[in-house]
Amino acid sequence: MRFLFLALLACPLYAEQPVIWIEGESAAESKMAKHPWYHGTVKKEELSGGDFISNFSKDYPGTARYDFEVPEAGSYELWVRSNPVQSHVSYQIDGGASQVIDMDKRQTGNVNIADDGKPDLRFLAWAHAGTAKLAKGKHRIAFKFDSPNENHGSLDCFVLAPASFEPVGILKPKEIAARKDKLAAENKGWVPWLPGKDRFEGALLDLRSLNEKTAGEKGGIGVKGGEFIYRSTGEPVRFWGVNGPPDLHGEELAECARMLAKRGVNLVRLHGAVFDEKTGELKPEKIAHIHEVVAAMKKEGIYSHLSVYFPLWLRPDNGPGWREGYNGDSHPFALLYFEPEFQKLYRNWLEALLTKPGPDGTTLANEAAVMGVELVNEDSFFFWTFDDKNIPAPQLEKLEKQFATWATKKYGSLFKALDVWKYAHAHDAEDRLGFRPLYQMFTEKSARDQDTAAFLMETQRGFYEDTIAWLREKGFKGLVTASNWTTANNDIFGPLEKYSYTPGDFIDRHGYFSCDQQGDNAAWSIRDGHTYRDRSALRFEPEEAGKPLDFSHPAVDPEFNGKPSMISETTWNRPNRYRGEAPLFYAAYGALQGSDAVVHFALDSKDWSVKPGYFMQPWTLMAPTQAGQFPAAALIFRKGLVREGKVVADVSLSMEDAVGLKGSPLAPKANLDELRKVKAPATADAGEKGIDPLIYYTGRTSVQIGGVAKPAKLADLSKLIDRDAKKVTASNGEVALDYGKGVLSLCAPAAQGAAGNLKAAGIIAFPDLEITCPMDAAEIVAVALDGKPLSRSGKILLQVMSEEKATNFATEDGPHGTRRITNIGSDPWLVKKFEGTVKFKRGDAAKLKVTALDGNGMASGEAGSAAAITLRGDVPYYLIEGS
Repeated sequence: MRFLFLALLACPLYAEQPVIWIEGESAAESKMAKHPWYHGTVKKEELSGGDFISNFSKDYPGTARYDFEVPEAGSYELWVRSNPVQSHVSYQIDGGASQVIDMDKRQTGNVNIADDGKPDLRFLAWAHAGTAKLAKGKHRIAFKFDSPNENHGSLDCFVLAPASFEPVGILKPKEIAARKDKLAAENKGWVPWLPGKDRFEGALLDLRSLNEKTAGEKGGIGVKGGEFIYRSTGEPVRFWGVNGPPDLHGEELAECARMLAKRGVNLVRLHGAVFDEKTGELKPEKIAHIHEVVAAMKKEGIYSHLSVYFPLWLRPDNGPGWREGYNGDSHPFALLYFEPEFQKLYRNWLEALLTKPGPDGTTLANEAAVMGVELVNEDSFFFWTFDDKNIPAPQLEKLEKQFATWATKKYGSLFKALDVWKYAHAHDAEDRLGFRPLYQMFTEKSARDQDTAAFLMETQRGFYEDTIAWLREKGFKGLVTASNWTTANNDIFGPLEKYSYTPGDFIDRHGYFSCDQQGDNAAWSIRDGHTYRDRSALRFEPEEAGKPLDFSHPAVDPEFNGKPSMISETTWNRPNRYRGEAPLFYAAYGALQGSDAVVHFALDSKDWSVKPGYFMQPWTLMAPTQAGQFPAAALIFRKGLVREGKVVADVSLSMEDAVGLKGSPLAPKANLDELRKVKAPATADAGEKGIDPLIYYTGRTSVQIGGVAKPAKLADLSKLIDRDAKKVTASNGEVALDYGKGVLSLCAPAAQGAAGNLKAAGIIAFPDLEITCPMDAAEIVAVALDGKPLSRSGKILLQVMSEEKATNFATEDGPHGTRRITNIGSDPWLVKKFEGTVKFKRGDAAKLKVTALDGNGMASGEAGSAAAITLRGDVPYYLIEGS
């Protein structure tokens, strides 16, 4: 049997004790039935030792026994490289109790080993299987593979190692130590992003102190004057958040919370179903896990926002009541707004979520660390999913009867209503009124269309209003937001949608900056053969070739009815080379517009992995250009290092005009992710009418719906927007965008820097520093960690970023200027070597100490003085300190 002792002299990284590496195919005894074809159709170069052991048999589980010798007594961590897909693996050491391996625990290096690239069962990943105290001498370990799917499973290798060991593919410890230099040599102009496991202690960059000691210690979160506040102190608070965490427990979950707090995060949106997708039956284990996550985040001063209903999470089978007419494949779009039985089921979910005590005896209704609850994710009467193709006839008939009751109340009878409308519908009957398609409604705007819009808005708003009142009766003390969706035409339906949200405490929305990704299942995965387009937001480049400049952006955030705002899902999708623009863009323009919460999508791993799960996702947040830029971005946004701008547009719409479908002159365009995009008529959502869409990049905008209609108040934008020069300057003078060159500049007392095509910008001069950078996609910013102006700050963070890509990522020319992916790549992340010089202008610059920091904020060496910092190719952070 093949096994290796990798002792302390061979690899000083693991000097505390040896590493024992054993090949799966070297079992002393085994009963394994190879799959009749897939065992031999794998990429052997992806296998440790060039082979593996596997089982696929309906007759018996696979078993494999290994004998090994421990040269030194101690506590060893067991890592296995096994099949993570629909598998069930367990092990016994020295005949002890059987231990089931959770293949999701600390999973890393998930790789498709199929030689044809097909996404079937041919995957391998490392997982942490447990800890064993082993005496010096001979030992035995046995594995069992008994998946319900033909007892399938495989084992490439396993390792017994010290706690400091972190597996990397098929590399042995000595190879891991040398891999950084090897990767750099193989990828000229790029450097691997390998911060290693974050130990936290001793970090020179750690933003944990921005958070409370425990979330909720200041009484929880309230609302005052259009801002979130701490209830006990009245202090305003902004949230820099993430959607997540991934499915972690115990120590891993605690590490994830600590990692987030360190990088400036103070909110997580827990977004997931708590019910069965076919029946809606409650899953108590999901609620138990939410309690666990809330508690773990609370300890790190991070609040939780709960989102547990999304129509796409349900595929009801046909059945009585609310399930009648469904077929097991479709989703219950809009059903929650009008179907009483479904509403009762929904309330049962929320009641179990909020009123069942957790392990500490506290309910989430009373938990001050729960910032809020979201009632509905991405659903609306006013979106394209509201039609007779998505709503089964038995369900639609219920709503049509409610419409008839509404019209009868308004006009006295259905006959009188139809006489006023002059429009008939095929579904009209003695007790029913049909719904015209949304396109006809926002295009023709007939009397029937206006009444239809009023009924739908009142029904939708009524659901939110009633549910919020019920939550208060149940004792929920946190904030509530209604929904976050867009409409078939935001110019016309947008005001009605937003007004329906106003029973809530704040207004939420979603927005994505997509990159025209096309291919099989491109809505939620990245695969070989997909095409995409590199697209810069700083140049307002359109998603499709040949289109005009696109001034819309997910960061655009008007205030509605004086309520705080949240963007609870947003990101720049991968693999866009300009993805690094995102964090500073959100931070700068979020602060400028007075946004109250930016929640990035999505934290699918706590580790720096290009593909944490079965498929590579377009939104992975633990990437150098995203989470790697959180420290400076979080400081800018949360601490208001860029000041709020002036109110540059104030628009008031009466309810009469809103239901009259007169629309709004201030209606940001939807920026949908690929999952929810639909093919809409060309006239839909045409954008702002009469107000320059560049206005959002100059300051704050406000829309009041439901009061007295007033003429719009607009600031003089002539000195702020220069379309000839392609420049936009913020009303506070602290943010400027040259969208001709694609350069964003921040010039605030405590935050100065630039993002984008810094090569085209030449020497970039600010009051307190000067940047020279030859890169056409880079971000360089200095922020005061002590909140003082940079001119006299005693502790400054200089943050640097460029482009990212997966190792071995490769493309070729695609159609219409796109790129076609030929290899999605694998771990680790690579970043383009940082280049440039930053010079601080203050008189004591030469005396300021500069320390280079690694990706975990740990010191990696001295870097001279602040008089002239020559950027190092692999250093993302510099700590600059006064004496």
